[in-house]
Amino acid sequence: MREHHVQCLLKALAALDAEVIAVPPFQLQHLDAGHAVQFRCRHPDAASMRVDVMSRMRGVADFNTLWERRTTLEMDDGTLCDLLSLPDLVRAKKTQRDKDWPMIRRLVEANYFANEATPSPEQLTFWFQELRTATLLHDLAQAHPALANAATVSRSLIHHALAGDDQALANALGDEERHERLQDQAYWQPLKKELERLRREQ
Repeated sequence: MREHHVQCLLKALAALDAEVIAVPPFQLQHLDAGHAVQFRCRHPDAASMRVDVMSRMRGVADFNTLWERRTTLEMDDGTLCDLLSLPDLVRAKKTQRDKDWPMIRRLVEANYFANEATPSPEQLTFWFQELRTATLLHDLAQAHPALANAATVSRSLIHHALAGDDQALANALGDEERHERLQDQAYWQPLKKELERLRREQ
């Protein structure tokens, strides 16, 4: 199965006329270690588009699990696009980069406002785990107190939402973000050292 995935990837990169633009080089050992291999497309229809290839990401499941949970969209011309599910995308976005956290908030809020009238159990679980706006978490907890209580097991800050303490909730959300940023820094630190070694060896 892995060899099949590699061949599909090589075929797609060839169709895009993509070339590696940075270290590490495109080798499976670097992907297995957690590195991202960066390509630049030269095909006229995708000129200068960058493609980052990774085989694993911090905080998300393995590829086979992600594939089972994928979201499939159909383009206007009938082309099917397989994408990370929204919950997996949100988890993947929990990095040390400043730009990712506003994106997480917007992604979750867009899903919340589009479905708040008739949410599924899966959506409610997702919102309790990932909403980053104190007032929305407070409203959600007041509307679904039993689910909110259950959610405190995996996300203790929801206790503040149940208590209606929006300031404490906002502070806890900030602490949660800082913790994730530090976790991401710790994950990438040894990988960055390895990249520096690879650059020196070029």
